[in-house]
Amino acid sequence: MRDFMAPSRSVAVGERGMAATSHPQATLAALDILKAGGNAMDAALAAVAIQGVVEPQMTGIGGDCFVLYSPKAGKPIAFNGSGRTPGKTDIGRYKDLKGAFVAPNSADAVTVPGAVDAWVALHKDHGSLPLDRIFAAAIDAAENGFRITPRVAFDHLKFRARPESNAAAKAQYLPGGEPPVAGDRRSQPALGATLRRIAKEGRDAFYTGAVADEIASELQKLGGVHTSADLAAHRGEYVTPISAKYRGYDVYECPPNGQGLAALMILRTMEGFDVAKMSTVDRLHLLAEATKAAYRARDAYFCDPAHGMEASEKFLSDKYIATIRGKIDMAKASPIEIWDEPAHRDTVYLTVVDRDHNAVSFINSLYNAFGSGIYAPKSGVLLHNRGWGFRTVEGHPNSYAPNKRPMHTIIPGMVMKDGKTVMPFGVMGGHYQATGHADFLSNIFDMGLNIQAASERPRSFCYDGVLSLEPTNSRADADELTKRGHKVGWAEMPLGGCQAIWIDHARGVLLGATEHRKDGMALGI
Repeated sequence: MRDFMAPSRSVAVGERGMAATSHPQATLAALDILKAGGNAMDAALAAVAIQGVVEPQMTGIGGDCFVLYSPKAGKPIAFNGSGRTPGKTDIGRYKDLKGAFVAPNSADAVTVPGAVDAWVALHKDHGSLPLDRIFAAAIDAAENGFRITPRVAFDHLKFRARPESNAAAKAQYLPGGEPPVAGDRRSQPALGATLRRIAKEGRDAFYTGAVADEIASELQKLGGVHTSADLAAHRGEYVTPISAKYRGYDVYECPPNGQGLAALMILRTMEGFDVAKMSTVDRLHLLAEATKAAYRARDAYFCDPAHGMEASEKFLSDKYIATIRGKIDMAKASPIEIWDEPAHRDTVYLTVVDRDHNAVSFINSLYNAFGSGIYAPKSGVLLHNRGWGFRTVEGHPNSYAPNKRPMHTIIPGMVMKDGKTVMPFGVMGGHYQATGHADFLSNIFDMGLNIQAASERPRSFCYDGVLSLEPTNSRADADELTKRGHKVGWAEMPLGGCQAIWIDHARGVLLGATEHRKDGMALGI
């Protein structure tokens, strides 16, 4: 039982359904769908659709998504909803910029948005209610207005430069030239109209016709090589999840081009240590060292499987993991790693479980806050900048190339035990996500914490040569980590944001968690 005198939250409790998202309106929209007889996929789609309206800086129909779906708590299936580069993409234009990336607010950073195709495909295969009912809350919020919540206001202020770089985006997201404050009313009528069309016409309302033409036109004005045909050709796909064991549980992730494989590598590395008996500083050190090893492999090899990604099994093999464990010195940090991957921390993650224990683990992203900043005003589509993650070095597995998906940071997770799904979960936060998955699961399975307490623990992330600690970590631990050779820094923003639902099959109860780093909540019925 938690300490009711300490700042914290209780786990949410439900029986006939549970939703956990990073925004209150999304959680309520999901619950309304469940109460109306919809299933977990219906509710998840309702939640992600409204988040694209009320959290426009984080997600939307101009972005990508990845989904794990467990029907009736059975083995998960995965959907890759990420888009590809245009067919006329040419890495040659970057030949003089060795090791560089495309500009994050350029047309070259925009791959074909994959979210809408994924939403429609998942609805067709696993939904039950009509799309117009599912999108009703999102359409209402877009057309009739919504109130800005505190974290959304914070992000608008901190990242205002991105929408300011595009006149149409500035007019929509910074009306009057100023970011909104908590409590302000905003609307997105053009987006509402596009959602209505998608509900009526399906994916073609986005990938063909006026919306696709406008997107291609806006990108071409900025030097992009995108065509309407590139959008029309896009299709997401079902893929086989990858998994690894941790403390007797099976942890499932989407395969590359996502970074879920890195999360499994970190977990496999940590399983060789008695983490439960470690001090806090030892746990921080081990997590940092396991992260360094996994991210080295990620940045060197992870890419679109259609363009030469090595088999995931190699990186999870006993031999590979034993090599990583053997190089970890618990008294000394390994050499500092400097990553040249662009920073990213802006995504939404949500999860829903329904009365039949269908479980959805769903993540949708624009990559940076406000994505590329490129906005198609007639259709209300803000475009992501996932192509920023490509390397502009020829021969690199993740090199910029035609019809190719970039390495993605967004990853949904799912945990199974004895053949049944027990927890869909996710940790937002860009590059942090793989580390976040491992740390969150270790908090549960090593430290014995419930899912709410596990999500609230102080976080750390070893990345780009710095071991970043949230200020809730102790100064004494920071000093000791410095003595071990880590370059310690204090995080200026929260590291990620977590949602999870635990399915207690024995008692027939659902337990939900979301935490203080976002505006969201978990609620059950």
